[in-house]
Amino acid sequence: MASAVGDSVRKRVIVIGGGFAGINAAMHLAKLPVDITLVDRRNHHTFQPLLYQVALAVLSPAEIAQPIRSILRDYRNMEVLMDEAVGFDLSERRVKLKTGAELEYDYLIVATGSTHSYFGRDDWAPLAPGLKTIEDATEIRRRVLLAFELAERQMQEQGSHPPLNFVIVGGGPTGVELAGAISDIARLYMARDFRHIDPASAKVLILEGSPNVLAAYPPDLQKKAVEQLAKLGVAVRTGARVTDIQPGYVMIGDEKLESAVTLWAAGVQASPLGKMLGLPVDRRGCVMVDQFLNPEGHPEIFICGDLAHVEENGKLVPGVAQPAMQMGTYAAKRIGLFLRQETTGDRTGLDIPFHYFDKGDMATIGRKAAVANIKWPFTARWSGLPAWVTWLVVHIFFLIGFRNRIAVFRQWAWTYLTFQDGARLITGSQELPGWDKNWSEEQASRTVDPVDNTFAAPKT
Repeated sequence: MASAVGDSVRKRVIVIGGGFAGINAAMHLAKLPVDITLVDRRNHHTFQPLLYQVALAVLSPAEIAQPIRSILRDYRNMEVLMDEAVGFDLSERRVKLKTGAELEYDYLIVATGSTHSYFGRDDWAPLAPGLKTIEDATEIRRRVLLAFELAERQMQEQGSHPPLNFVIVGGGPTGVELAGAISDIARLYMARDFRHIDPASAKVLILEGSPNVLAAYPPDLQKKAVEQLAKLGVAVRTGARVTDIQPGYVMIGDEKLESAVTLWAAGVQASPLGKMLGLPVDRRGCVMVDQFLNPEGHPEIFICGDLAHVEENGKLVPGVAQPAMQMGTYAAKRIGLFLRQETTGDRTGLDIPFHYFDKGDMATIGRKAAVANIKWPFTARWSGLPAWVTWLVVHIFFLIGFRNRIAVFRQWAWTYLTFQDGARLITGSQELPGWDKNWSEEQASRTVDPVDNTFAAPKT
């Protein structure tokens, strides 16, 4: 486990996952006299809060992602492996990798995040992609842009096309951001690009099963969010539980809603790696940990980020970027305290539990539209332009890498001033699930409008 260097013995720390928690843990561990190996199945760190901007063609993938090796290359006690953990031997302190290799550790940090949860209906996944990775973002971009292209082609050839209805299942921050961004590109950025269709006529609908969108936000900001969505032409239906998703439509009970593109933003579950540890997990697959982020009986293991079930004052710490970053930093610092105790016997600080410092929440809704529940360095609840500017500044600040910050700011400024999107590229298949190539005027006259449930007038 520990490696000998000269007359000293250095501890081995394995970090699984290159997300917010893993990267922050690694960078703080690099200051300690330890040897660190970071393992991730991808070679890049993704700034997930901006994924939706890649999905809706505002930014390109390279502007929100950076190679993990580039981020950590200046740390000489760090190595990065592009591999995947597939098992653990906790008694022998070994991590088993997909390639067959095994890594020994003295301390282990597991921070592999979360994935989509379709609540037992995994057959919906190909029909309603979620948004967690760069691959997800480019697939959503393909589907959204392709819907407009297919409508233009079909309108020219046949004089009619299926309704451009975009249905987002889930009214949390991701759902709200996707809906607002689809409305923006349809109304603002593609208005002059087509000759046979009017992109602004596209309908965007959020289906939320609970009574309110942005359930974690104060009621006044929930109301502001709905008002801003309405100004963007986005309809919101709360208390609408989806019972089935099929190619080209969504079911709410017995009600059928036509959908050119269906997107999933309704639920998440922990990475499967949590269950592989063989430790107690909650219903989402998150590993149960104590106040020091350790599973019971394993002070050498730290579970961080979305994978950790952490409660404070009876409430679950949310699975977003800020808690993940703070958990990664805490785990690294605690390992430093253990090392100091081993060499000096000093236990100072070892009884200090993890505490989530909540700085607030922000969700962007569209161009000059957002809500912000700020808790630090002052308390405020903003909506509209002030919240949008705050959101923009904060997200640029937290982007890793100076180059990324400049690139993102330049692209946003260009998009804002010129109403031009620079990343509207369609790659991959030109097929869209459920797209009716033989759509007729007769069908159009019978189509139910998903926004107000009235029969739409025939298209002309």
